[in-house]
Amino acid sequence: MDYRNMGHTGLQLSVVSYGSWVTFHKQVDDRLADELMGIAYDNGINFFDNAEVYALGESEKLMGRVLKRKNWDRSSYIVSSKAYFGWRGKNNKPNQTGLSRKHLVEACNEALQRLQVDYLDLYFCHRPDTTVPIEEVVWTMNHLIQQGKILYWGTSQWSGAEIMEAYRVAGQYKLIGPAMEQPQYNMFERFKMEQDYLPVFQNVGLGTTIWSPLAAGFLTGKYNEGIPAGSRLAIEGFDWLKERWIQDDKIKKVKKLGELAKKMDVSLASLAIAWTINNPNVTTTILGATKKQQLEENLKALNVVKKLTPEIIEKIEKILQNKPKLDLA
Repeated sequence: MDYRNMGHTGLQLSVVSYGSWVTFHKQVDDRLADELMGIAYDNGINFFDNAEVYALGESEKLMGRVLKRKNWDRSSYIVSSKAYFGWRGKNNKPNQTGLSRKHLVEACNEALQRLQVDYLDLYFCHRPDTTVPIEEVVWTMNHLIQQGKILYWGTSQWSGAEIMEAYRVAGQYKLIGPAMEQPQYNMFERFKMEQDYLPVFQNVGLGTTIWSPLAAGFLTGKYNEGIPAGSRLAIEGFDWLKERWIQDDKIKKVKKLGELAKKMDVSLASLAIAWTINNPNVTTTILGATKKQQLEENLKALNVVKKLTPEIIEKIEKILQNKPKLDLA
């Protein structure tokens, strides 16, 4: 396993990590979660990602039970939560969502209880909240750090401009600014990581814990001929994922990528994951495997990175035809 410093911090994250979005509680039960997290940890993965909204709090409870049973040295792993959406779904009342001081503090305390830990290593603002002054967000996160409830705070799916504004406020009041961002990043979703965040990377440094490296499984090729029963896109409530990825143009590209992977003697999944790791601005790529074989296959991406020569990258770009154009003006 390789490890990278998270932006300009001293915290080292394994270049691949393990997350629970969609999978825990819906596709993965306690026994399987115990097995998969064990395999991940034994292979050097030290970051486990979660959020209040995942399975309406049940995902954090499940992960908390596993962590309790495993009894790993607390200093050996990193665990996260995210706040914004709340965990009550349609029953959310005012102040049970968003980035107000009230919700951020209460969501943090609830995550600590569900995960059965004394502190969160990483705590994310799961989306920007235009109804809350950025000063309130930065001050709240700074307070949580001072109280020892969180160690680092960050953002998820914020724009580069919003992140820089948080840095500006932190600098103005001598507070601790965001250390990391969790954006979607894969071969078909490139704008934020390869264009929007470039000024942030260059000016202040930013760790990234990227999600959906396989585009909800689309980049494994398993949806090339339709949607298999039991797959992520077959889960009720995830129709928006289906609409986003199952498009003829994208399927053609996935098939060509599959042919390239075959010539390289690697799986398409490990190639797609390795492609994200190959970006030096990626701190860690979050895996969401639901089966032992999937996780073991995904971990092979660590060896595939070495095969990503300039020639291979050029072949991938010719297939994708979607590299963001940088504005050099």
